Parts: sequence; C-alpha cells; structure tokens
Amino acid sequence: MKLAGMIVQDVWRLLTFRPMGPGVRTHYWAYLAFGLAVTWIVGAGRYWDNPRAELWQHLGLGSVAYVFALSLVLWLLVWPLRPERWSYRNVLLFVTLTAPPALLYAIPVERFMPMADARTANMWFLAVVAVWRVALYWRFLRVTAKLPPAASLTALLLPLTLIVTALTALNLEHAVFNIMAGLSDTGGTSADAAYLVVITLSVISLIGAPIVGLLYLGLIASRWRQARASAAAAASDDGPRQTP
Repeated sequence: MKLAGMIVQDVWRLLTFRPMGPGVRTHYWAYLAFGLAVTWIVGAGRYWDNPRAELWQHLGLGSVAYVFALSLVLWLLVWPLRPERWSYRNVLLFVTLTAPPALLYAIPVERFMPMADARTANMWFLAVVAVWRVALYWRFLRVTAKLPPAASLTALLLPLTLIVTALTALNLEHAVFNIMAGLSDTGGTSADAAYLVVITLSVISLIGAPIVGLLYLGLIASRWRQARASAAAAASDDGPRQTP
C-alpha cells in the first residue's frame, strides 16, 4: 500500500508539472504496471458505449498496443536530436503515466445530455486532454531530455503531425462517414464532433509537415556537428601536451 500511494503521488506530481520522486528509478516496473493499467481502463472506458467499436476496442487492447507503438515512434524520432537520458523504457513510462487525463473520455455524457451537447462536451474533453499532454511532453523534452527550445519545438510538432494524420486515416472512432454525410442531432455517436476536429488538425498537419520535416533534418545535422566538435575539443584537451 505504501508503494501504491507513492506511485499515485508521483503520477500526480508529473501531471501537475513537478518532478517525480526517486521511487520511479527504484520501482520502474511497478510504475509501468500502474501506467499500463490506467491506459487499459482509459481504452475500455473510451469505447464501452460506442456501438460501432470493435471487440478489441471495447476490451481496451487497442490503447495498450497504442502506447507501445507511440513510445517507439517518439523514441526513434527524437533520438537523432541527441537528447539526454533518452531510452525507450523512459519514453514508454512517460507515455503510460500521462494516461489519467484521458479518463475524461470515459464520462458517458450522452447518457445525461442531448447528442449535440454531448458532442460539444467531447470536443472540449479532447482539447483539454490534448493540450495537457502536449504541455507535459514539452516539459519532458526540455527538463528530462534537456533539448534546446528549437529542437524541443521540432520534436514536439513532428510526432503530432504524424499522429494526427494516422488517427484520421485509421478512423478509430468509426465516425468519418457520418461526418462526410453531415452531423445530425439524432445519428452517430458523441465522438463524431471530436473526430471532426481531428480531421481539421490533420489537414493543418499535412500542410505543415514539409516545413517541420526540413527543420527536423536541419536540427539533426546541427546537433551532430556540435557533438563532433565537442568530442574533438575534448580529445584535444585530453591529448599529450608538448613541453617547451
């Protein structure tokens, strides 16, 4: 119980933009188990009342698989920028521990609201969770990975453009056909309007992706040049010195 309380306290500190305690280093697997459990609950809660969801979505398995894939993408994309303390296990832990805000998705707003109001509520839930997680990731890049501002901004925007486009293409809410036909107050689900926001962001992402990609490549080259220069300077300082 003491360990569970420490984990909950540390996760709350993370979610409120404060440093976590030393327990995260000594009890890594317990923290990861907690994060995966919350991720599973969030995944099951998000789709439990969606009649168009598949069985694996109702069971929350998609969300659990998603955090492993997302962590791998983030780790691979940011690694060339030479961040500090950048490992797959650290990224995976961070991603899972930022799952609790998504519990907002599990609120069955359509049970006590008209469908139009439920859609609006879910759009706000999407906005709150997205902004919260992006802000946490920005802090993770700046404080934990110690990337400079330009590299942090690029490392923040590039995965976002890829993730938003992928979510739209996968159509996990099964809402795209309803949106293309026009939203109504009687048909569809409460997630349809939120998915419309995702489509809008996907269009913006497609437009901005080439610019972000070029910045990303330029920063990789710059960071590696700096690393080589630092290594050469260190080797020069440590080399044999000639006496006069």
